[in-house]
Amino acid sequence: MGTDPYAALRYREFNIFLVVRLAMVFAWSMQFIVIEWQVYSLTKDPLSLGIIGLMEIIPAVSMALFAGHIVDQSEKRNLLIRCVLGFSVISLGLFLITLPSLEHRYSQRTILYGIYALVFLGGLVRAFIGPTIFSLIALIVPKNIYPNAATWSSSTWQVASVFGPALAGFSISWIGVHWSLCIIFGFSLMALGFLLRISRKPILNPKLGEPVFKSLKDGLRFVFKTQAILGALTLDMIAVLFGGAVALLPIYAQDILQVGSEGFGILRASPAIGASITMLLSTRFPLHKKAGKKLLWAVFAFGICIIVFGLSKLFWLSVVALFVSGAVDGVSMIIRQTILQLKTPDAMRGRVASVNSIFVGSSNELGAFESGLVAKLIGTVPAVVFGGCMTLLTVGTTALISPKFRRLDLSDEVEASESISK
Repeated sequence: MGTDPYAALRYREFNIFLVVRLAMVFAWSMQFIVIEWQVYSLTKDPLSLGIIGLMEIIPAVSMALFAGHIVDQSEKRNLLIRCVLGFSVISLGLFLITLPSLEHRYSQRTILYGIYALVFLGGLVRAFIGPTIFSLIALIVPKNIYPNAATWSSSTWQVASVFGPALAGFSISWIGVHWSLCIIFGFSLMALGFLLRISRKPILNPKLGEPVFKSLKDGLRFVFKTQAILGALTLDMIAVLFGGAVALLPIYAQDILQVGSEGFGILRASPAIGASITMLLSTRFPLHKKAGKKLLWAVFAFGICIIVFGLSKLFWLSVVALFVSGAVDGVSMIIRQTILQLKTPDAMRGRVASVNSIFVGSSNELGAFESGLVAKLIGTVPAVVFGGCMTLLTVGTTALISPKFRRLDLSDEVEASESISK
């Protein structure tokens, strides 16, 4: 009997969880795009785009491990409610700070610093939201369908990442930055309303009250001794760090390809469309067999796409390159999430997810800063090509020095988890 591609969707609370995830990722991805556009419009400086990423990564990384400890010690549903409330306050703040009337009362620099401050607060929220979501999934569905649940959760993330940037680009053109941020605030309230329909969950950590530094040490030791987790996180971190071309899309849209805000929305959505297709296909064609080789090839193809995009001066070629980069990045994301779900004990999910956020999640923002800084120093196109080349170098190095990772296969563990329900 074949694997049920809709296994996780047969659980009511998981469907509600997907709506919450859809609304939150939609709001977050749309907000980041609107902020990028507004900041570059104010400054016309590529480094300012990098600073956006830096403002988010500083609190996200510095608080990540402590957030993982708190998540493992807390009830997950209520903690996620607090995270969504925090995001709602930030999105409301961004809506208010972009009021047209403020442009006549305050200088552009003051408004810019206000945006950076709110992005910084968003980084604090992000430190908690990733580990909380990762831990909550494991409490909503049984272990035997973790891989399927991880695929649907990642697919939802990608679908939101498609429509969030696309709507951001079009809404900037249609109703402006200010009212686009009002839409984002509405999505955060929608997420909060659905989240209240999920029941509170038990705390499965047997070491409640454990000293924080001992807890953090145990979490880090587990990650670094589990080669499959460490290899997947490291490979993805370097690829995302040096492949952060999307951070420079406002420059490509406005100055290189000259396609305006609507073209910007299409460019920004292209990677997520490709990844969404991969995610949906993976529900019927699992990727756990020969996972190590598939992950290496996926990241290699990602690097090639970034180089093609960097050199392209044709809008359609740029869109195709970004689309394919998203498709292969979807393979990487699914394999990484499957590894994390299968190999992480319930009591350590918050801490492991926090390390994941440092390695991979926050590297998006650090990659944005790296891309902005290098673009400032050597130019936009050379910066993107450099990032793609570094990604290829990372894949080659990993393949040479880690033969065990090349041979990684998750088939036995997936079959073992599925047999639990039989």
